[in-house]
Amino acid sequence: MAEITASSVADLRKTTGAGLMDCKKALVETGGDFDAAVDLLRKKGVATAAKKAGRDASEGIIETYIHTGGKVGVMIELNCETDFVAKNEDFQAFARDICMHIAAAGPICVSREEVPEADLEKEREIAMAQAEGKPPQAIQKIVEGKLEKYFSQICLLDQPFVKDPDKSVKDLLTERIAAVGENMIVRRFARFAVGD
Repeated sequence: MAEITASSVADLRKTTGAGLMDCKKALVETGGDFDAAVDLLRKKGVATAAKKAGRDASEGIIETYIHTGGKVGVMIELNCETDFVAKNEDFQAFARDICMHIAAAGPICVSREEVPEADLEKEREIAMAQAEGKPPQAIQKIVEGKLEKYFSQICLLDQPFVKDPDKSVKDLLTERIAAVGENMIVRRFARFAVGD
């Protein structure tokens, strides 16, 4: 078992954004294994975020971002439960990060639920045509895979985050919910590009 020091707890907190006591408990539970503690905190964070998902998030901010050169601009509404969190610098920085992501990645909608059924059916038909001639059991997996890829291209929450492509925007949002202890929702956004 590795020694659990104040600096290892601080490093874990910096990496995960979890509270000091949660970080210390995770390191104790994992015998001082830093990577295992990160995984444990992420799993607990997902569970915590899931519990908070049903709570009303009617406070928040409108954040804007104009990309260098003035050719792309983004406006986003990011909601939380309290005005206290909405005024927090970390919350505002998170909103700016999401704005920059939208400017760079160009999503069309916030979540899968917002994708029009007609668009989804069209993508499904294209995927079925591309899978033609394959065994029937393979066709379903191919279609599902193509739809997942489609969602990751057009849905903000499914996209890999531009600053950390190992995480989706939804993963990032879940981590923030767990760290702050309040539900957060990307309510809507608008992306403007000169000439579009």
